[in-house]
Parts: sequence; C-alpha cells; structure tokens
Amino acid sequence: MINENLPKIWYGGDYNPEQWDHETVSEDLRMFKLAGIDVATVNVFSWALNQTDENTYDFTWLDETIERLYKNGVYICLATSTAAHPAWMAKKYPDVRRVDFEGKKRQFGGRHNSCPNSPTYRKYAERIAEKLAERYKDHPAVLIWHVSNEYGGYCYCDNCQKSFRVWLKDRYGTLEAVNEAWNTRFWGHTFYEWDEIVAPNGLSEEWQGGRNTNFQGISLDYRRFQSDSLLDVFKLERDVLKKHTPNIPVTTNLMGLYPELDYFKWGKEMDVVSWDNYPSIDTPVSMTAMTHDLMRGLRSGQPFMLMEQTPSQQNWQPYNALKRPGVMKLWSYQAVAHGADTVMFFQLRRSRGATEKYHGAVIEHVGHEHTRVFKESAELGQELIKLEDKLIDSRVQAKVAIVFDWENRWAIQLSSGPSVALDYVKEVHKYYDAFYQNNIAVDMISVEEDLGQYDIVIAPVLYMVKEGHADRLKQFVKNGGTFVTTFFSGIVNENDLVTLGGYPGELRDLVGIWAEEIDALEPSHYNEIVFERSFGKLSDTYKCNILFDLIHAETAEVLATYGADFYQGMPVLTRNKYGEGEAYYVASSPDQAFVQDFVDTISEIKNLHGELTSAKGVEVIAREKHGEKILFVMNHNAETATFDTGDLTLEDQLTGETYNGSVVIQARGVLILK
Repeated sequence: MINENLPKIWYGGDYNPEQWDHETVSEDLRMFKLAGIDVATVNVFSWALNQTDENTYDFTWLDETIERLYKNGVYICLATSTAAHPAWMAKKYPDVRRVDFEGKKRQFGGRHNSCPNSPTYRKYAERIAEKLAERYKDHPAVLIWHVSNEYGGYCYCDNCQKSFRVWLKDRYGTLEAVNEAWNTRFWGHTFYEWDEIVAPNGLSEEWQGGRNTNFQGISLDYRRFQSDSLLDVFKLERDVLKKHTPNIPVTTNLMGLYPELDYFKWGKEMDVVSWDNYPSIDTPVSMTAMTHDLMRGLRSGQPFMLMEQTPSQQNWQPYNALKRPGVMKLWSYQAVAHGADTVMFFQLRRSRGATEKYHGAVIEHVGHEHTRVFKESAELGQELIKLEDKLIDSRVQAKVAIVFDWENRWAIQLSSGPSVALDYVKEVHKYYDAFYQNNIAVDMISVEEDLGQYDIVIAPVLYMVKEGHADRLKQFVKNGGTFVTTFFSGIVNENDLVTLGGYPGELRDLVGIWAEEIDALEPSHYNEIVFERSFGKLSDTYKCNILFDLIHAETAEVLATYGADFYQGMPVLTRNKYGEGEAYYVASSPDQAFVQDFVDTISEIKNLHGELTSAKGVEVIAREKHGEKILFVMNHNAETATFDTGDLTLEDQLTGETYNGSVVIQARGVLILK
C-alpha cells in the first residue's frame, strides 16, 4: 500500500482527543514525536459529537484535531464515526435498534447495536459519510478512510425479515427453488407465500444461541444474508466516500477468525484489508501467523493493514496479562513479515473511564514517556523510520495453499452432528502449523482462488463443496498438483443438501475412495494410524480421534490403516494418482505428530523447503520486492535460540551487521535480513 505522502510502514493507532483537554493533547503530540508516531485513527465513535440531532452537524472539534495533528507531523486515518448510533436516533427512530436472537428489542447502549436493514440507520450513515467526504476531500492529512468499526452481530427485526425475503428472491428467483434448496418437505415446512418465511432464531428454528438449527439451509442463508447486509452498509458509505475522494483508499477493520461474516466477500469490496490482532498470552504463535496470512489472502496476497493491536494488555479477556518485554515489537514484526504495511495500536492514550480504561496504550494513565511500554513503542517507531520504504508493497510468495471457507465453517457448526468436538479452525490450523514449523510460506485462500501457482493445496474438512470447486481441484491435480483433504469432506452442496451416491460426493473420483460410514466418539477415545511400511517420514503408529471415516479404497493406494475397533485394518490414509498429480485422503483427525510427518513427507516429494533452518520457536518468513528477498527471523522463545544461514551471507537492515553460518538470536528478538 504505497502512499507518496508517507512512503514507509505507517506507525500509530486509535486516538481520541475529544476525550482530553488542550494541555493533555499537547503532551500527547510531544510524545508522539518521541515515539515516531505518524498516523492517528480519529473519529471512530464520535457520531453523537458530530451530529447532535437530525439536522445539526458540527465538525469544529474534528477540524481542529486534524489540523493540529497534521501540523505536528501526524497523518490521519479518518473514520466515519458510524460504529455506534447516537442516543437521540435510538430514541426517535426505534427501527435503528436491533432485535436479538431471543426476539427482544434492544435499548440504546453498547455498540454493534444498529440494524443494517434499518432505513433510518442507512440514511444517516450515508449522509454523515458524505458530509465528511465533502469537508475533508482536499485535506492533505487524510491518508485513508476507516468506515465504521469491527462490523459484527446479527439482527432479527421485522425489517431484516422483510429484507431477507427480498434477498432470497434475488438468490433463488422462486419459492419453489427456495423450498427445494431448504428441503422443506421435511417436517412439513413447505412455504406457499414469501411472508411465511421468518428469521431463524430462538423463536423459530434455532436454539443454544444459534449453535443448533432444525433447518441448516434456512440458517445458512440467514448467515449469508446478515453478512451481506452489513457489507451493504459498508458499501453504502464506501461508495459515497469514493464519489468525492476517488483516490483515497477505503477500509474497515476486520477481526481475523471472527465467525459471523464471510470475510472473503468483504475483502473484494475493500481497497485494502485491515484487521485487529488480539491474541491471548497462550494463543499459539502459528495461529496468529495463520490469521495474518488469512487476512492477506482476502485480496489475493496484497499487503494489509494491522489496524489494531495492544501495546501491552487487553481488557476483555478473563486474565489480562501484560505483553512480556520484547513481545510487542516481536508480534508487530510478525504482522509485517506476513504482509502488513502498517503497525497500529488501540490505543495511543488510555481512556479514563468506561469499559476500555484498562486496555493498554502507548501513553499510560501516568501520562509521561518514562514507562516500559512507551520506551518499547518508541524503539519500534524509530526502527520503522530507519526501514523507510524497503518493505512497502513487498509480497509473500508461497507454493502451498490452505483452503478456508466461512460458509463451510457455518455449515459444519450447524450440521446437526456428527460431533460437537469438531472444530474447523483447529483442523485447518493443524496443517498450517506443520508448514509453519518448517518455515514454509502458506497462502490462505478461498474456494474461488486460482490454484495454478501452487504445488500443494490442502482443504481440511471440506464438508461443503460449492459449485465448480471440485472441477478446479481436479484440474489442479491433473496438471501435477498435490491435493490433500480429510474426513467429513465432500458431504453436501452449498445448500447443505447431501450429495447422493456415496461420500465424499464430488471428490470421490479425485481421491479414489468411498466413505461408507462415519464413527464419532468422545474426544478422549483414540484409535491408531498404523503403517505396515514406511512412507517418507511416516512410520509406525500415530493417534487419531473425534471422527473416523470408514472408507474403501477404489482407485487409491492404501498407505495406513486403523489399528483398533471393528474397523481395524480399514484404510485411514490413502493416495490416489490423478492425471499428473496425486490426491491424499486423511480419514480421521490425526495427532500433530502425524500431521507434521505427513507435511514433511509431501513437502519433500514436491521439493519444498523453508527459507532457513532454525531452532523450534524461531520463525523465518520472507517478503519479496524487485526480485530481492527480505528475511524476517523472529525468536518466539523466552531464551536465546539459533538459526543457520546456510550458504548465504545476510545483512541486518537496521544495523548493517552481517551474519553467516550458525547464528544466535536473542530471546524474543527480531532480525530483518537481506
């Protein structure tokens, strides 16, 4: 994301000067200079301040804020303030207030509290976005538009029900097609009039907060509809901003693995993807890396924005641990290494009151620069100045792709069995982590992505096979690619209707097996994966649990079998030659030791290797620009560790020091090498 006004990694974050007096803001500006902060996100939650009633708009405070920041060397990420509607609007126009899962009308309060299908909300959200665009379209401080904030949550009001019916007409055309897609002859659910269709919530088809449903087709479509509804509101603001400022990019901050919105659809509508990274102290670093790669994948590998992270502690988790010394910088560089062109925080100064007053900030409540967190922030800020434009718009190049699909995730969660222990994200992460341990770059891709650039494509638990996806996978393998899928794959189409003729449905000839039954046991019950002869690094036995597909090899070669139960001796790992390539089927949820050895084996077969050899816990990933690689070496351990440069001599981009051979890296240290 190159910007001629600020051609470097942007450094800054959310700032709320409207909460502070003039003298405090003066102190903040002084400390921003010390920290190297050059971008502030403002106006995120200021709608009530900007618009005091239906017709009165006052941007005086915002004029002064933007001008003051700009004169002090700080550019602006300008939010539209629509993340929380004003109290007067909720009072006068009840239609802006959501109805929750249990059918209760919400009062004013909190955030994520606006109905996306409220005509009132849409009218005023578009109007204030346009007024902001008209006012600041020529201001040199504004680098990017930030629409709303962390979209999420569903609504079940009458306006949403009516809009859902319109959405269904657009998707299916006729009620007959809806009835067929939803299989409504089951339980006598046939619809004869559009207004017979109601929202699936705690009053109708769903229970346990939406974790269960009687009709998966209805619930799936309502999730699609709600994701699309919120996206439509984003597009409404985006389009009016673009009308007045066509050359200023527009984004909104996503939330990584957030379950409720189909982010691949959202990524297509954003000029640049941005997201908020808030791992827990015990979140695996490979899970964070995977999420960065997923955000990068929303726009086919383009750099993204790290819009929010905390400089130290979070305020909403059960135990709000501090980031240990060095971790903030380490995790910031991890984001950059995986494709971020910004490093930004929530927040620049700690709020004095309300729910986020104990959320970490660059400037703590003590209000001066003599804190551990500020000193670490300033050190990182100065390093980003030194790096200048060396990293901007560089790309991560990967030969491995892992398929991730939000609709497939919804369908698995709603599937009415076979196991409550099946966790789609965890199954995906198993395979990602195995490549991560070898420093092999991975792209996280949608089901629509072109596969031609990859050597290996993995689609764990591909329960839902959408139209055309099986054909693309088959062509990929025919052309010489290696494809891996797992248990509980190829079961249904995009309406959650079972593909008849035997599992795994459309994938059956590709993987060369037939799954007759699926056994689901409590997760503490393990079976064994047994190899009678070694296959690459795979040998002896491994554990597996959760689900057990009872499969028959048709054209596939059996590589391993189950070691116990009545299906002892049946295949659990198969390989099928298909065209010039091969497809693997893993029939159960294996332990990490199996996944690691399996990934090592197929990587070796495809001659894929990591950038450098490193000790456990030392991550290495490269970004490329103008044909040159910049390597990030990051030690996630709390003690020193080593890596090996092989035949390369590498130069530190911050110090100029050179390294070759075996190198010691400090605890939680980062080296940026070329």
